[in-house]
Amino acid sequence: MVVDPYQKREANKYKNPIPSREYISSWLSKCEDLISQKYLEKKFGINNQEEKKALRRRLRAMERDGQVIYTRNRCYIAPESIKVVKGKVIGHRDGYGFLRVETLKDDLWLSSEQMKSCIHGDIILAHIINANGKRRSSARFLKLLQPNNILIVGRYYINSKKIRFVIPDDVRFSFKIFIFSDTRDDISIGSIVVVKLKQHPIRNNKIQGFIVEILGKEMGTNLAVEIALRTHSIPFSWSKEITKQLCNISNKVTQCDFKNRIDLRHLPFFTIDDEDARDFDDAIFCQRKEELEEGWHLWVAVSDVSFYIQPNTPLDKEALERGTSIYFPSSVIPMLPEKISTDLCSLNPYVERLCLICEMSLSNTGELISYKHYEAVICSHGRFTYDEIFKIWNGDIFLRSKYKKFLKEIENLSYLQKIFNQNNIAKKGIYFESIEPKFILDSNSRIENIYQNVRNDAHKFIESCMILANIASAYFVEKYKHPVLFRNHDRPKKDNIVSFRLFLNELGLTLLGGDVPESAHYSTLLKNASNRPEYEMIQTILLRSMKQAVYSPDNRGHFGLSLSSYVHFTSPIRRYPDLILHRVIKHLLSKHKNISVNNYNFCNSSLYSISEMKKIGAHCSLTERRADEASRDVFDWLKCDFMYKKIGYILNGVISNVTSFGFFVRLNQFFIDGLVHIASLNDDYYYFDSLGMKLIGKSSKNIYCLGDALQVKVISVNLHERKIELSLYKSY
Repeated sequence: MVVDPYQKREANKYKNPIPSREYISSWLSKCEDLISQKYLEKKFGINNQEEKKALRRRLRAMERDGQVIYTRNRCYIAPESIKVVKGKVIGHRDGYGFLRVETLKDDLWLSSEQMKSCIHGDIILAHIINANGKRRSSARFLKLLQPNNILIVGRYYINSKKIRFVIPDDVRFSFKIFIFSDTRDDISIGSIVVVKLKQHPIRNNKIQGFIVEILGKEMGTNLAVEIALRTHSIPFSWSKEITKQLCNISNKVTQCDFKNRIDLRHLPFFTIDDEDARDFDDAIFCQRKEELEEGWHLWVAVSDVSFYIQPNTPLDKEALERGTSIYFPSSVIPMLPEKISTDLCSLNPYVERLCLICEMSLSNTGELISYKHYEAVICSHGRFTYDEIFKIWNGDIFLRSKYKKFLKEIENLSYLQKIFNQNNIAKKGIYFESIEPKFILDSNSRIENIYQNVRNDAHKFIESCMILANIASAYFVEKYKHPVLFRNHDRPKKDNIVSFRLFLNELGLTLLGGDVPESAHYSTLLKNASNRPEYEMIQTILLRSMKQAVYSPDNRGHFGLSLSSYVHFTSPIRRYPDLILHRVIKHLLSKHKNISVNNYNFCNSSLYSISEMKKIGAHCSLTERRADEASRDVFDWLKCDFMYKKIGYILNGVISNVTSFGFFVRLNQFFIDGLVHIASLNDDYYYFDSLGMKLIGKSSKNIYCLGDALQVKVISVNLHERKIELSLYKSY
């Protein structure tokens, strides 16, 4: 039995005193292992039931106040005696996993034994077990903080013993889910179903669940979309409350809506988008300044979504939950219902639409001199594609004849684009000449053909106009210090800079700027490498070395664009941060400019607090990544479906990535990547040089590195795992 130095104090307070909080904490902090309550009872000489109950209550209170940690196996440990971290579990197909902790550079290893207490996507509390030498540090599960309650998509099977189970489609859930016997009997074996887990895994217990939805059996693009939506927990249906709110919104713009708006219907605004664009957020118009002035006036009209979507309404809450529209090859999951996104707020040609205008005055070299924002009504005079504008600029006789009455305005756009191009307007940061594949789908929404989608001058012109409007909007809101979501792009990590420079050294290239290179140094590098055959690969590796851009009320600047502040203003139909910005701009116009604005009560000193903005920014950053991952899943399936018909083909390609298990090859003809596994390189034993990003033959000294041109053969395609396997046919 041990003696508590605070025993006298406890005896004065309680009839049946038990060890004090201080003593329990002190004693536990000296223990390196997990301690059960029974062990504590024995150690402290607690025998009767009343004292045991009192100890249990005290331990629970200490857990509540963070003085002890209660683990899943019903044991206690002092927080200060171990390195406790909170992180997200990342599962692996082979049963083990990793713990991703925001404050740590590397993920922590979770053994298959530790993974028996958690699943992919869980937020857990764990303690770090430091490894010796070069081994990765590992984590030991302590407590489940936030379970991953998502629905799991998988294939339904019945074994020889009539036991029903589902194998998850996402290989990071590396377990079978056993289905309760009361499940309906008419589900076909091999059907793709959606499962809800009955409970979280308990060590050595089978994971059980209920089938809540049957998606189908034969894979296709539409089913791939359905799987992606459920895998990433993306909302895709509209509630009754939203339907009711939509019924109260007029089907057309009325004269009453024009109140307090500047009438710009006489100006020939155009929308310029891709051929398959589904909604039109923005329209532009420009003209030279009058004779006594040099320079240009540029109007960017952006759909006034905030007029229809007011804060804290069902539509607003759903838009926030979705965060962004998601564009799949065969469909779109819009942030806002079609009545708003493709009708009332879409700047369709020849109809009156409500807009928020960013009117800018530019110098004769295209620099932003001044700007102003205001509400207006416009009428788009035409819907053009990038290719149409580009062809008109380059003298296409048919199109110039077809749009004869707009030639002056279209030529003005061309003159302004030449000024932008000559003076690198909107290109002062890191400018990528991206080459993206364009998929042509057949009537079944499957890839029929793939070609290179080259950005022309019309793309670059619209991009410059949008960036200028975003910059002007950032200046405006920053001037009044109102909380807003900035689009932050932080500097790359020092380790990433070092790795990128090692890659460049292999190519005989140099990134200037010392330990802290600026955007201009990256831009100079790309300019110097623009005529090299490895140019696309250099861009790819550079992108991988960069951090992701995020939304936050803390303005940290945009490294990629070389700007001290940046916001998103031009796409409120499909991005929630843009909708927030419109509300803030209207609020500031009403408060500081004494301009009457529509549909809001702007008496409050602030629309949003900093803490609200932080939560919204974090959520919108997450939904953006979620949308990217979901669309990538579908495109990966489409690529595999397409390549399945190419098994046995011999194709030319370039090494796009090198790993310890092989190298990926981008096929020149299709812009699709496949893996040449290291095991298939049977002419030598190859080891991975992580610094030089290459595989080196131990005996032959053969080297496979980024940018190498070679021929490969398509060996197999795994549609379920979305993997394309290649073998080396010939290297040059």
